[in-house]
Amino acid sequence: MNHIRHPAVAGMFYPADALTLKQDIQRYLEQAQSLNSDVVVKPLAIVVPHAGYIYSGPIAASAYQYLIPVKHKIKRVILLGPSHRVAFNGLAVPETDIFNTPLGNISIDQQSIRSILSLPQVIASDRAHEQEHSLEVQLPFLQEILDDFMLVPIVVGDAERFEVAEVINKLLEQCNLKETLIVISSDLSHYHNYDEANRMDRATSDAIVHLKPELISYDDACGRNGLKGMLTVAEQKNLSVDIVDLRNSGDTAGEKDRVVGYGAYVIH
Repeated sequence: MNHIRHPAVAGMFYPADALTLKQDIQRYLEQAQSLNSDVVVKPLAIVVPHAGYIYSGPIAASAYQYLIPVKHKIKRVILLGPSHRVAFNGLAVPETDIFNTPLGNISIDQQSIRSILSLPQVIASDRAHEQEHSLEVQLPFLQEILDDFMLVPIVVGDAERFEVAEVINKLLEQCNLKETLIVISSDLSHYHNYDEANRMDRATSDAIVHLKPELISYDDACGRNGLKGMLTVAEQKNLSVDIVDLRNSGDTAGEKDRVVGYGAYVIH
């Protein structure tokens, strides 16, 4: 059985020891806005950022908080994030059986992987996954919140939104929707000053909430291909998107002259 460990993630984007990592995640979740105890509807998808936890952890937690009341229902997570290190066309699934973080192992849903490998835009590549933080920073949040679950991890390369939507739809066709969660990993604008970033990110957020993927451009979101694919699915299925949080690194742990934008959204 093959494993993928993520040394480029642990220690750089989140703590490498399990206790500190668990404590950090618990703190972010506790600080996130509390949900009404009567709200127990499971979202179909969430959109969360993927920077270092000190920068984007509080924003990500504001969406992950929505999973806590329904954590027992989620048995499968479809996780899509952009490729930062390996250039390729299409979408890449891993060849390995297990992902590993300081919090333990996560089993890969091989049946779902095989089903989408029949699509021409999907390839199998451990290389695309080995050092890709956009997916891996999400795993400890999922491990801390959920009970036992299977993972369908997908790194999105150069792909059109309808190609991504086709993959998501194929996975949803064979899944129990009540047991399935989609996680889209994306930061927003990069390295603009604080005011310019706020302007850009508000416009991107409007496009997300109003299901206008065609309005999201290269500079608006690093995970735009996966995000636009999910919004295309939302259009097709008449889903709705709620914004949960919208801030940037200048609001959390960074300077305000060159910031990265972070948004959190719930799709249901």
